[in-house]
Amino acid sequence: MSEIRADDLARALARGVAPLYVVHGDEPLFVIEAADQVRIAARAAGCSERETLVVEPGFKWDAFLASQNNLGLFGGRTLVDLRMPTGKPGVEGARVLEAFAQRLPPDNVTLVTMPRADRATQGSAWFSALAAAGVVVPVYPLEREALPRWIAARFERQHQRVARETAEWLAQLFEGNLLAAHQEIEKLALLLPHGTLAHDAVEAAVSDVARYDVFALSDAWLAGDPARTLRVLMQLRAAGEPLTLAVWQLSEDVQALAALQAARAAGTPVASAVRAARIWGRRASALERSVPRVPASDVAALLRELATLDGLAKGIGRGDAWTAFTDAALRLAGRPRARGARAA
Repeated sequence: MSEIRADDLARALARGVAPLYVVHGDEPLFVIEAADQVRIAARAAGCSERETLVVEPGFKWDAFLASQNNLGLFGGRTLVDLRMPTGKPGVEGARVLEAFAQRLPPDNVTLVTMPRADRATQGSAWFSALAAAGVVVPVYPLEREALPRWIAARFERQHQRVARETAEWLAQLFEGNLLAAHQEIEKLALLLPHGTLAHDAVEAAVSDVARYDVFALSDAWLAGDPARTLRVLMQLRAAGEPLTLAVWQLSEDVQALAALQAARAAGTPVASAVRAARIWGRRASALERSVPRVPASDVAALLRELATLDGLAKGIGRGDAWTAFTDAALRLAGRPRARGARAA
């Protein structure tokens, strides 16, 4: 049928409810909110009953087919809420979904929610069949630079306002965890009055629940942002995250940069090299921007250091593992090696 942006979903639902929706994306809050819009519209359209099914190990696809054939208690319409946490239905599920899409029950509304469908998934027969029969709603993560505006808009929805510096402070605090940001902002609606909120009052009421992971770390150093890289590193270390995982991510990014720089030197456009390397989404864009920014000599030096960093992270070799890793991460982010420091 069609693909629509999450921002346009409410207007589309107001014009009428389709028999099938597929909501997919990697930002849990936005997936939840988009799915909730479908659930509310389906109920208003006469779906008096809702059956929720979660595809997990041992899931019986017969239950999904049975839910489509069951009439509501009073003969009304049913919302079938199918959740696929892995985004992979398996062989049997793929067959069932493909056949289902070709014969949609006229009296039900089916909502499928799942993580972001990558290119391979979108090219599969089962996803293509769902997309052809229903409405696909891709949900995209919020870019870091848009986060303060998003936070300010959420406050406006509950008749509160915050200054730009307060929104930026909250953005740093909740970066990587929009769901926690949403919950905290809603909590402030109960704790603080309507109108303009003083920064000190907001800071006193908010707890630091920002959640960082190695992917946020990758975003930071590929963006050429040393301050943010250091902030994420400090959060990871304080949270007790294993350094081995961060070293693995550094290795993935440095090796990808080395391959892309070699391709560019051979005359291959960077965008073509990225596609050939099967790198997609935000990481692809970040790597493309990093190729001209990071000197090839720095990439070569980092490649030589990876084995040493991996050993230090595993307790092999001499030196402080976090110090050595922080130096490497900041150089990738754009901060040069401290004068007098020696390469590994």
